[in-house]
Amino acid sequence: MIMQFVSMRLAYPRLSLPVLPVLALSGALLLGGCSTLIRSPPPATYDLTAPTQVTARGNGRAQIMVAEPTALQAINSDRIVVRPGSGEITYLPGAQWADRVPVLVQARLIQTFENAHRIGMVGRPDDKFTPDAVLSTEIRDFEIEAGSNPVAVVTIAARVVSQRTGRISAASLFTARVPAAGTGGQQATSALDQALKKVLVDIMVWATSKV
Repeated sequence: MIMQFVSMRLAYPRLSLPVLPVLALSGALLLGGCSTLIRSPPPATYDLTAPTQVTARGNGRAQIMVAEPTALQAINSDRIVVRPGSGEITYLPGAQWADRVPVLVQARLIQTFENAHRIGMVGRPDDKFTPDAVLSTEIRDFEIEAGSNPVAVVTIAARVVSQRTGRISAASLFTARVPAAGTGGQQATSALDQALKKVLVDIMVWATSKV
């Protein structure tokens, strides 16, 4: 573009200097147009699943409300957490969850109760029903521990709160560790999905016995 302007100046000596900003602006617009053509591919999106073959003893008439889990900001997103070392948090590049992790965990926990067929009613707070108890959870770990032998780690603290008294009637901590075949998107998310399924089953079996 500069060479073009110089040649124009030589050909037309009376070309006024104010033309320079116009030419510079045109060059910037051309460069901007070229940059829009080079776009990074969208991240691969992965989902979490609920276990289907589950059994538990419980009160077939009880109604339980599953609140959305709480979590620290690092987990409360659609990004896939990777811990390369102690105290360090990174995210898996080019990959994401289908929704925020707490939203997905809440949905799959509800499905786990439904698949067990051992509870009268299970739902979310906006389902507008009067439950016997509220199941509140906190996601403390939902990550890949990187290293020579990567591991998927899921830890969830659960509390059963009586709707009648408002008091915590039971509380426990559930965790699962599943070896990951690697730290690629498919490998990491598959291991996290398997670890979550183990935790969901443990929470469901425990909670149905407390309602």
